[in-house]
Amino acid sequence: MNVLILTPDRVGSTLLQRLITIYMLRRDFGRPVINLHELSNGLVRYYNELLCQEVLGKPQGTEWGYFQSLPEVTELLSSVDHYKTSRLAHYHLIRRGDSVDDQIKFYEYLNRNFYIISCRRDNLFEYALSWAIHAHSKTLNVYSIRDKVLTYRDIYRNGITVTEQSLYKHLDNYMRYDAWVGRYFNVQSYFDYDTHMQDIESYILNLDFMQNAKKNSWQDMFGQTFQDWNTCHRMLPNLMLHNRVPQPDQRMITVNKTTFTEKKWQELRGPDWPERWQEFDTAKMLPAIREEIQDLFEMVQVPVSEKEYEFLSQNIDAYKHTQAQVEQLRENGLVVTGIPIKLQSLQEKQQVIKNFDQCVTWYNQWVEKNHYGKTYTRQELDQIAQAQEQVFDLPLQQITNTSHKMLGRG
Repeated sequence: MNVLILTPDRVGSTLLQRLITIYMLRRDFGRPVINLHELSNGLVRYYNELLCQEVLGKPQGTEWGYFQSLPEVTELLSSVDHYKTSRLAHYHLIRRGDSVDDQIKFYEYLNRNFYIISCRRDNLFEYALSWAIHAHSKTLNVYSIRDKVLTYRDIYRNGITVTEQSLYKHLDNYMRYDAWVGRYFNVQSYFDYDTHMQDIESYILNLDFMQNAKKNSWQDMFGQTFQDWNTCHRMLPNLMLHNRVPQPDQRMITVNKTTFTEKKWQELRGPDWPERWQEFDTAKMLPAIREEIQDLFEMVQVPVSEKEYEFLSQNIDAYKHTQAQVEQLRENGLVVTGIPIKLQSLQEKQQVIKNFDQCVTWYNQWVEKNHYGKTYTRQELDQIAQAQEQVFDLPLQQITNTSHKMLGRG
């Protein structure tokens, strides 16, 4: 089963394709399943020694680009005997400038050979704000604690101002994306970000080709529910971003910005280190050796509340082990990257964007002019933001309040 996800970006498509790949690998379709990310900005064919066959992947380093014609992409996709999960972003097709004939033939091939999912957003206001923040961060996704901290530290500290022109540009782009999907594709499923993100595992396991799979949950795979894993994934970089000042007798948790993996451990391992990274917490070693490992893996102590400590002490080890297994999938060429970290909730967007209320006014004017989307009052947006935080069974409100104070509004 090949799977294609259509996207305008900022609608969960990267998360969805990585997760679908992992669940499909567990399901076992009789062939390898390989995630290719974006189809239109470079594919390569190579021999995968682990799989003992020719497969597709992405070019190494910064060699991604529009150097292949759509017929060449089609030829590559047809040339290998494995299943592919991937996405097609509307803005890439606009930038490429392919002929209409090549585009139509490409879309026809995809319709014949892929199960097609279209990603959508009901809340177009938050969608446009996500793109506005991207204009400042210059980053579409982050995959590690370290990357999120480095990418958003200054934005959280200083805030940003959104322009009317940029807000309208992204709203116009979404409307064009919607028309593009309706015109060219036979969609089998719609991923509605605002609804399905609350239980993305159920969405995936209820796709036509995933139904009736046994022992296929995140818990079955990794010994931890997806919600608990994803809460760790979101929470750990946020704890570090907001620079909490430790209080007397406050609980502390150890966080490593760099993911432990067997390969990285063996590459860096000194003669006095434990044999495997899983033994680090329990092994007896000289303080100097422990400090060396802590420095290399960027391990730091972070103050947490009692409830946060209780949650993390129960879940952080399983989270680290899952991260290591996902990284192993990347090293084996089965996924392009790890699983992206949630960037900003609506509540965080409210606190980071200095002219948030002005953006609400501009957005509502656009909706009324174009007769597309739904308008929001500030009270409705506050309620949506609060509901988003309640999806996570953790006091993340406490974390974002720190950002609120940093920007001088609390």
